[in-house]
Amino acid sequence: QVELVESGGGSVQPGGSLRLSCAASGASGLLYSMGWYRQVPGFQQELVATLGSGGNTYYADSVKDRFTISSGDAPNTVILQMNNLKPEDTAVYHCFGAKGAVGYNYWSQGTQVTVSA
Repeated sequence: QVELVESGGGSVQPGGSLRLSCAASGASGLLYSMGWYRQVPGFQQELVATLGSGGNTYYADSVKDRFTISSGDAPNTVILQMNNLKPEDTAVYHCFGAKGAVGYNYWSQGTQVTVSA
C-alpha cells in the first residue's frame, strides 16, 4: 500500500516563501511522476506542478517562475519551493503520485497554504 506523507505549508505574507515536501512509501519502484495539485473550496482543482521520473517538469502558468519542483534525496520524494507567494496561491495543496501518464493513483491528505497580509 502506497502512502504519501506531506510536510510544510503554513501561513505567510505576500511575497514570502514556503517549501512543501512529499515522500511516497510502499511503492515498488519509481513512480511515473509526482507533483502537487491544489484545491480551493468551490473552485476547480488545479494542477500546480509535476516532476516525471525522467526529470521532465510541468508548471501551471499561474506559478511559472515562482514555484520550483525538484526531487528529494530519497526515491519517490519531491519538493515544491514556492517563492513570491500571492494571496491567490491560498489553497489546500495535495501531493500526488502516478503510476502512469494519466491520472493520479495516490494522493496525500493535503496541507493548507495561506497567503495574506
